[in-house]
Amino acid sequence: MKEVNYIERDADKWTLTAKGKLAGGRIKTSVRLGGYIEWPGDFNVSQLPLHQSPDVPIKLLSSTKISHDFAISAIKLNYLFSELGWVNKSLKGWVATEQGLKQGAVQCEDSRSGVPYVKWPETITQSRALLNSIKDIAGSSSPFISKDNTSNIVSEAIEPKHRATDGHFVDSRSEALIDNWLYMAEIVHAYKRHLPIEENVYCDFYIPTAKLYIEFWNGSNDPKYLARKANKLAIYRKYELRLIQLNESDIQNLDAVLPRLLLKFGVQAY
Repeated sequence: MKEVNYIERDADKWTLTAKGKLAGGRIKTSVRLGGYIEWPGDFNVSQLPLHQSPDVPIKLLSSTKISHDFAISAIKLNYLFSELGWVNKSLKGWVATEQGLKQGAVQCEDSRSGVPYVKWPETITQSRALLNSIKDIAGSSSPFISKDNTSNIVSEAIEPKHRATDGHFVDSRSEALIDNWLYMAEIVHAYKRHLPIEENVYCDFYIPTAKLYIEFWNGSNDPKYLARKANKLAIYRKYELRLIQLNESDIQNLDAVLPRLLLKFGVQAY
């Protein structure tokens, strides 16, 4: 695969080239295997060229073109990219974030107006994170989860039992207190938002204006819970997502703890 330029070695791991991404290769992770590359089921190794070939450039698409394919407006699509943490809104136009660049975003600028905009590889239309977000805004309750991705689920399904002040139904009293604190501080937040990655992982809370995630750990010593916690933290580190962690000792002191932690990420509570 390396000889025909589908993958390349980066330090101690294999990464995909543009040709590899175009062929449908995806970077995955698991507790047992760590990081690895997954290929489509119909990928035929015997059809690879017998000699080294140049990398294949991936066609870049504008938000307008992508929005037409999904039958939504370009404005709504750009706000979806922003909510996923892939772009930031500038004074005029859009600027790719580090996470967006990892998705293959290319920063551009209008030659006449100077307004920044972003182009995306055509493979972005296959992104599970993007497909899930588009289904969400369309009112679909079923996320896009492939049958071969169930091993990557790191959150235990729990029937929500506690209603927060803003109407969110959450898993525990502690999460209700966190939700209530964010609501009373007038901080827009989501609950159980899917992370903008291929793996099927959900955060506890997400603050879209800061691209910031909050995880609450209940202090359980159950081995399965600790394994899920370790796996989830590994995911946050792998994708370099911004994260605040809270535990039981923080819950009764949120007025002192959360403003300090939020301020580190540019979020002012008071």
